[in-house]
Amino acid sequence: MSGNETSDQAQTRRRWITLAEVVAVAGVVIAALTLYSNWQDRREAVAARQVEQASASRDRTRFVLRGTPAKDRRSIVLAREEAHPLGDIRVTFPTALGVSPQDSVTQTIDADAFDAALRKATDGGADERTGRLPVLIRYTYFTDDQPTTRQAIYDIVWQTRGQWLKGRKVELLDLRLRETGGNQARIDALWRRDRPAA
Repeated sequence: MSGNETSDQAQTRRRWITLAEVVAVAGVVIAALTLYSNWQDRREAVAARQVEQASASRDRTRFVLRGTPAKDRRSIVLAREEAHPLGDIRVTFPTALGVSPQDSVTQTIDADAFDAALRKATDGGADERTGRLPVLIRYTYFTDDQPTTRQAIYDIVWQTRGQWLKGRKVELLDLRLRETGGNQARIDALWRRDRPAA
């Protein structure tokens, strides 16, 4: 304490020093919190950008095979997309039908491949019937010249119609994705379960 300073003045001076120190420490804490917040925001922004890029890449390479019936309803025409040209396509039928797997060069599924076997398997009932034929489709498509091969179980939705003196005619109505993946045993089980009773 200097010679001219009273004890009240010294106490006031110490109080101001303490208050100044508190303000300085508070400023440092606020600066540190601001710095941490900015760092956290940047980190979250980078993570969000990475997720967005991965999602965009996944969306760009994602492709689900689709098909529509031809006008005569004797084949399913597989959809063609410029972004995902199709390569090899193999259609495998339930074992009970006795139909060999078909490789589709024309990117269609033709009723001629399984028509007789389907009519035989569903013979004995009404002429006009509708049902689902589970098939395993293995297909390759391209994204930016990079091939991707997928396999899935699809249902070929069919109907039969009686024809005078000609028996029954099979018409194809739709191609529907049933489940991804799959194998021969799975389509055999689905066919046993869903096959229309004779």
